[in-house]
Amino acid sequence: MVKRSEHTAVLDIGKTHVKLNIIDHQNQIVFSRQMSNNVDYSQAYPCVDEDRIWRWFCETMQDASSTFSITRLTTTTHGATAALVDRNRILEDGLVMPILDYETKGIFEQSKFYDEIRPKYDDTFSPNLPAGLNLGRQLYWLNDNYPEKFKEVTDILMYPQYWVWRLTGKCYGEKTSLGCHTDLWSVKNNNYSDLIENMGWQSLFPPVKPAWHECGPILPYIAQELGLTEACEVYNGIHDSNASFLRYILIEDKKPFTVISSGTWTILMASQVALNTLQQEKDMLANIDALGQPVACARFMGGREFELICKQAGSWLGEQFDEKDVQGVIDNSVFALPDFSDGSGPFGGKKSEFIGVVDRVSGIALATIYCALMIDYQLELLKAEGTIYIEGAFLKNPMLCALLQQLRPNQTIALSADNTGTVLGAAYLTRWHKVTGSIEVNQPALINVTGLDNYKQKWLQYLSKL
Repeated sequence: MVKRSEHTAVLDIGKTHVKLNIIDHQNQIVFSRQMSNNVDYSQAYPCVDEDRIWRWFCETMQDASSTFSITRLTTTTHGATAALVDRNRILEDGLVMPILDYETKGIFEQSKFYDEIRPKYDDTFSPNLPAGLNLGRQLYWLNDNYPEKFKEVTDILMYPQYWVWRLTGKCYGEKTSLGCHTDLWSVKNNNYSDLIENMGWQSLFPPVKPAWHECGPILPYIAQELGLTEACEVYNGIHDSNASFLRYILIEDKKPFTVISSGTWTILMASQVALNTLQQEKDMLANIDALGQPVACARFMGGREFELICKQAGSWLGEQFDEKDVQGVIDNSVFALPDFSDGSGPFGGKKSEFIGVVDRVSGIALATIYCALMIDYQLELLKAEGTIYIEGAFLKNPMLCALLQQLRPNQTIALSADNTGTVLGAAYLTRWHKVTGSIEVNQPALINVTGLDNYKQKWLQYLSKL
């Protein structure tokens, strides 16, 4: 096959899967591979298996570069993750300590004094979250438990920028990852928060550059290993949910809208919502978008909760069900009550339970209704207006999208015509000054489930007693 120019590679590291996609000049994905993203439990603490990711990335990029001429490369990753590196060890992986997995149990309980120094919510709009979901708490825990190793750290790099450093040797920060419930970014001051100064970490955090910043060409020996030219340009990278959101900023301009980015996490990002609407105790927060502006958000572990509801009901993610099964759950007053995520979302920490009899088929129908109701609940909390766009994993569940449209008849639900919004949003960064946004959307199927509003009110009554 003849090689073509102007291809972009996007390394997309989600909490569940790692993907490499190659995009052509028409924003079409022409190559895509993925692998599972597993936690490494063989180290001193649960951590990212970055060596496995790197080896897979190198092998997959070699395959891609044998067919496509790749001239640009960028990264997008999940949040709440950072790498503590010694920049002088770039010929290795650079890590002073393994990259801590943010779901590691015990971090919260073992860092009680952290609460005395973490910035206030109205400064960072970063709620106090369980485990290591506040990145500042992770860093505090590592500093407290491994003080001698911590002294070897020359740079603290957000997760997308760690991979940029591996590829280019350049160290930068970036706002979308810094502003993702880390406690490290002051929304009020549009700069690093006081936590960094209070901990004496000022010299460890690099200069902040935009997500579309050209970080320089790929290192020659890395280019040779990957089958790329040394002219391949590497860009600074972006937090995954913000990559999805970026496409809609470009097309909606000044109109209000909400993007629901779904995967392991379901994150609702609502434009033009005042930050004083946010409630810390409901797992609401402000993210920082690619343009550096705060965005009101609400979230829950939608993919994780969906899977666990199915599992507990004896169902599975590929179970076939239809509108009759959903109607049966409603008619029989079967409910799922949060929290199925072990601490996240608006009811984080509450004891999950089923009300009524759940079987194999009704299990996946119940999980579908639960997630639709939770999204609707969070849209109400955000007072979201305008079109609601759905991206990601929930596009594979047309019944969920249809239920959400029935729950919100006064708003338009628009379904992204592809499930690669994160990848395409990240790819935009590599042609930032030439990019023009465009999104193809579908409409959800129209259903008429009877009794849905009454069912919703009963569910809300149960929630009020939690």
